Amino acid sequence: MAKRMLVMLLATALIIGALGFVKFKQIQTAVGQAASFQPPPDAVTTINAVEEKWPETLSAIGSVAAVQGVTISADLPGTVDRIGFEAGQWVREGEVLALLDTRQEQAQLAAAEAQRELAKLNFERMQGLLNENVVSRAEFDRATADQRQGDARVGEIQATIERKTIRAPFSGILGIRRVNLGQYLAAGTALVTLQSLNPIYVNFGVPQQAIAQMRAGRAVHVTVADLTGVDFNGRITAIDSEVDESTRNVQVQATFANADGKLRPGMFVQAEVNVGATSTIVSLPASSISYAPYGNSVFVVTDMKDQSGKPYRGVRQQFVKLGAARGDQISILSGVKAGDEVVTSGVFKLRNGAAVLVNNKVRPANSPAPKPENS
Repeated sequence: MAKRMLVMLLATALIIGALGFVKFKQIQTAVGQAASFQPPPDAVTTINAVEEKWPETLSAIGSVAAVQGVTISADLPGTVDRIGFEAGQWVREGEVLALLDTRQEQAQLAAAEAQRELAKLNFERMQGLLNENVVSRAEFDRATADQRQGDARVGEIQATIERKTIRAPFSGILGIRRVNLGQYLAAGTALVTLQSLNPIYVNFGVPQQAIAQMRAGRAVHVTVADLTGVDFNGRITAIDSEVDESTRNVQVQATFANADGKLRPGMFVQAEVNVGATSTIVSLPASSISYAPYGNSVFVVTDMKDQSGKPYRGVRQQFVKLGAARGDQISILSGVKAGDEVVTSGVFKLRNGAAVLVNNKVRPANSPAPKPENS
């Protein structure tokens, strides 16, 4: 019995050992295959870096302001008798915008003119009597004062009537009407805004370090996000005399022609000031940059060899120093030289030494002045 049990234990041990050996060989084979496995190359698009001449510019956020802009209001209290404009209308300087009721002043003017006429006749009569030594000099002086007082009273009432005639102080575009016919207006009540739009100002702030680069006459280029494909070119006309203590920026004012009225006061704009001569840089599409806290980089396509010495097309991660941006492009100050083949899409899935397959049938945008299709 004991001999039979021993034989069974030996047989079982042999079977288990054989199975373990087979499994060990299978695992060893799988490990070897995994070690020799090469992932398929990643599909990417590329572009050859080129040198370009870019003007040296300084970018800033600005806002549009009217050369002349006021809120037209009532100078004196009164009831609106006539409105002579429509909202959004272009008006000339001196054009009547509204009339307040002046019936009371007109009656007062008639009475004052009659009183003035009487004072004039009395003055002329006194002058003749004075020449004949019939009246005293004091009575003549009183008649003279009455005549002058009558002229002043007429002028005062005429000025009141004129002040109730509201006119455009300069030529420009009116805003939305804020009063209605028959409405009583207190002194200072706003009627409408008036803005002179051509020419027009763009105000923007620049750091105090850039004050020396700001000079009257320098060219300024302005773009508006809502007006794709429309560019505005003007020149610096004024630089503020002080630096803002809270931002350490100095305000700069540029003047632009605006005959079509596309720039409106209060608009948010992107301004670029040409501050120097053009410089030669290497430009790449912004999509080619891999941004990271430890440094920005690009992937350069180059010929590589794997562990077995087999050549393949792979990528080398190259850290770069970035400069100014222009549209879809960004300037590279160092790290890439002209002629390098740089990956422009798919950079998020790459690593240093990864194999790539270049397919440039569809490339990312690379325009200095992009124009979105649905803009």
